[in-house]
Amino acid sequence: MKNLMEQMNEEVMCAFTACGYDGKYARVTVSNRLDLCEFQCNGALAAAKEYKKAPMAIALETAQKLENSPVFSAAEAVKPGFLNLKVKESCLADYLCQMMESEDYGNEKTAHPKTVMIDYGGPNIAKPLHVGHLRSAVIGESIKRMGSYAGHHMIGDVHMGDWGLQMGLIITELQERKPQLSYFDDGFEGEYPKEAPFTISELEEIYPTASGKSKEDEDYKERAMQATYELQHGRRGYGALLNHILNVSVTDLKKNYENLNVSFELWKGESDAQPYIPEMVRKMKEDGFAYISEGALVVDVKEETDTKEVPPCMILKSDGASLYNTTDLATIVERMENWHPAEIIYVVDKRQELYFTQIFRCARKTGLVDADTKLTFLGFGTMNGSNGKPFKTREGGVMRLSALLEDINGQMYRKISENQTMSEAEAAETAKVVALSAVKYGDLSNQASKDYILTSNGLLLLKEIRDRIYCIQL
Repeated sequence: MKNLMEQMNEEVMCAFTACGYDGKYARVTVSNRLDLCEFQCNGALAAAKEYKKAPMAIALETAQKLENSPVFSAAEAVKPGFLNLKVKESCLADYLCQMMESEDYGNEKTAHPKTVMIDYGGPNIAKPLHVGHLRSAVIGESIKRMGSYAGHHMIGDVHMGDWGLQMGLIITELQERKPQLSYFDDGFEGEYPKEAPFTISELEEIYPTASGKSKEDEDYKERAMQATYELQHGRRGYGALLNHILNVSVTDLKKNYENLNVSFELWKGESDAQPYIPEMVRKMKEDGFAYISEGALVVDVKEETDTKEVPPCMILKSDGASLYNTTDLATIVERMENWHPAEIIYVVDKRQELYFTQIFRCARKTGLVDADTKLTFLGFGTMNGSNGKPFKTREGGVMRLSALLEDINGQMYRKISENQTMSEAEAAETAKVVALSAVKYGDLSNQASKDYILTSNGLLLLKEIRDRIYCIQL
C-alpha cells in the first residue's frame, strides 16, 4: 500500500500540474510550524523563478485546486508562498484501516537489504548504568528495530569501555586493598581462581574511590597508568582480573538493559579490538599515513575545505599505549573483517562529533573501510545535573537507571491500583509495560539533540515522564 506521504505528494502534484506547473515542485514535508499546520509544501517559492510569477499567486492557485481534496481538510496559501496542509480525518482513518488489514501494517520490505552495525551502548565496565545511559540505549534500540522492520540485517554492539585508565585505576585500588591476591604476584604460574575476588557492589564502589585518589596522589596515578600499560601489553595476572571484572559487570549490565527491553547482538568491549591493533598500526606506518609527532604516532585528517581546526588523529601515545582512537579504529577493522557492514552507525553523545570526524576520516584515509561503506554519527543531547552540566560517574551521586525505572513503575502501579479494575499481578505487569513505554516515548518524542536537566532527586525528569503516563487512558 502507498504510505500517507506518497498519497499527499500525489495529491499536491495533481494540483500543481492542473495549474500548468511542473509536478517536481509538489514535494510535501512535515511542517516546521506544527502550531499552524501538520504538513507543508514550499514548491511555489521554487517554481516562481521558472514561471516568472509571484510565489503567492502560484500557492493560491494550487490551494484552490485542493479545496475538495479527499486527502486534505485544509490547504491554505500563506505569504510569501507557503502551502499549509492539514490531513482530512476520514482519509487518516481509512489509511489506518488499510494498515491494519495489510501484512506488516503496510510496510514494504526493502528490495536491497544490507548489513548495518549500530554502536549504541557504550557503558563503562565496573560502573552501574545511570540516567545518562538512557538516551543511547533508547534511541539506538529504536533505530535497530526500524532497520530490522524494513528488512535490513541490523547488528547492535554494546561496545563497552574496558581498556583504558579506568581499568588501571581499578587494578591499583584492588592491589591496595588485597595485595595478597595471586594476580599481583609476577612469579605466580598456577591457575587463577575461577571466582572473582569482589562483588558487583564492591566493584562499583572501587572506581570512584580510585579516581578520587588519583587526583590527589600523583604516585597513585602513576601506578594506575603503569597498571594500564601492563594490562594492555599482556601481563597475565591483570588479564585474569580483567576477565573477572568483565564477567561480574556484564551480568549486571545485561539485567539492567533487559529491564529497558534493550538487547544487543554483540557484547564486545574495547579489549576485543586489541588483537587487531598491531597489524593496523604496522600497515598505517608502512603505507606512509602514520608518523611520529611529539613522541606520539598520529595520522593527519585535516582537509582543505575545513573551516575549523581538525587535529591529527592520535593512534598511539608516546609510551606506546593505545587510546580510545586506537580501539575504535581497530574495532572498525574487526567489524569489516567479520561482518562487512554497508553502514556503521554510532549513537553517541553529540559532544563527540569532532572525535568521530577524526575517526571516520582516518578510517577512510588509511583504507580501513571500503569506499562505499557509510560511517554515520548520530549525536544526541546529554542528560545533565541541576548545574546544567553532564553527569560524571567517577564523582558519584548520579541517579541509577534502575532507580529511575523502579520509581516510575511504582508511580504507575499506584495509579492503576487506585482504579481497582484488575488483579495485583495484572496491575504490576501493566504498570511495567506502560511506565517503560512512557519513558521511551518521553525520550523519542523530543528532538534527539535536546539536552535534559535532572535534579539531584530526579524530580524534573520524573515530572515529565509522569505527565506522559497520565495522558495514557487505561
